[in-house]
Amino acid sequence: MESGPEQELGTKSIPQLIIRQSVPAALGILFMTVNLLIDTIFVGRWIGPLAIAALAVVTPAIFFIGSVGFAIGVGGSSVISRALGDGNDEKARATFAHQILFTGVITLLLAAIGLVFSEQILTFLGAKGKIFEPSKIFYIPIIIAAPLQAFLGMGTSVMRAENKAGFSMATIIISGVANLILDVIFIKILDWGIFGAALATAFSFALAFVFLLWFFIFKSRFKLNRPHFIPDWKLSKEIAALSFSTFSRQGVITILSILLNATLFKHGGENAVTVYGIASRMLMFALFPVNGITEGFLPVAGYNFGAKKFERVRESITVSVKYAAFLAVLIYAAILIFAEPIVTLFTKDQNVLAEAPNALRWIFAASPVIALQLIGAAYFQAAGNAKKSLLLTLSKQGFFLIPLVLILPQFFGIFGVWVAFPIADILATILTAIFLKREMNQLNP
Repeated sequence: MESGPEQELGTKSIPQLIIRQSVPAALGILFMTVNLLIDTIFVGRWIGPLAIAALAVVTPAIFFIGSVGFAIGVGGSSVISRALGDGNDEKARATFAHQILFTGVITLLLAAIGLVFSEQILTFLGAKGKIFEPSKIFYIPIIIAAPLQAFLGMGTSVMRAENKAGFSMATIIISGVANLILDVIFIKILDWGIFGAALATAFSFALAFVFLLWFFIFKSRFKLNRPHFIPDWKLSKEIAALSFSTFSRQGVITILSILLNATLFKHGGENAVTVYGIASRMLMFALFPVNGITEGFLPVAGYNFGAKKFERVRESITVSVKYAAFLAVLIYAAILIFAEPIVTLFTKDQNVLAEAPNALRWIFAASPVIALQLIGAAYFQAAGNAKKSLLLTLSKQGFFLIPLVLILPQFFGIFGVWVAFPIADILATILTAIFLKREMNQLNP
């Protein structure tokens, strides 16, 4: 493989690289989350608050399948970045081929299971009472398109590993813009209700997938041959170990969403589920700059780790944490000030408006400290340390938030759910800081 743009990851200034990688990643995440917000706003205003609750119920299932592709993308791209940094081009190609195989086989199987057992899955996810019927209508088209979403998550990570973050951003922008246009057509003009919202999302995945195919056929430097697709147990194990870290986090988030929906329904009915539906969308949307820096950090740290340029690895950690922390402070200030206007974008329902702003402020309360936790967990993934990456990735949702959501509402009701979020953030950040400080001291320049 001829020399390419990815070699700049080992030579250009770290702040410049972090910004150049992070801005397209952040914009891509922005458009992806705007996609979800548009669905929620349009559904809430044009259909009703009960439809928002239906979206909140269905999202974990779709998120679960999509997270398979995202996990394989992030885990495999860690292998690709370090292979490119080490000059092992054939390993990078073979890794990409294995990512394609893994994503296709696993997500198609999951989608088939999701269709066959749709009613049981929806009930398990918390589709109860009046929420069930709109949930089922939204669920079917989306579950069919979920494998396409998984390939988008996988492919965009590989694009960033190639140092072609602009194409990664373009893929997600296509999906977001298509969803916006189709939402207006299907929901507002054709009056297809929540089924129209589902079709809009499904078709937006399909259009972005076509662009993804075009890139890898005509623009990517990873030209694959049949031998690259021959299963390699050692390589498969390496990809799986790192992918499992991200997938576990996504899986735990799905479990958490199910638990939250059940807990909120128990303590506050459909109204409480709707409030969390709005809050969860804002969590994905508002933190897009911080998540963008995390995504941009991964190929920079991974390439330099593979090239054994450990001083540059250390600098990439420091720069990324500083940038992400600064942005997180600004985000929380905006949530603190504009919580009420934000909620009114989604609904005019007075019961929701009475609870949602307070919930938003508490859920985001520890945002200024999460930068260290996100970058720290991402570093261990970039460095190929699957065990520590898994531990830190699961720390917030798995080790802290789920137990807190189970315990605190028993004493404080719905408020216990909202306050569990900042407590979990702080505890996870402390744990990450301990691991990261120890690792930084061991890195030799």
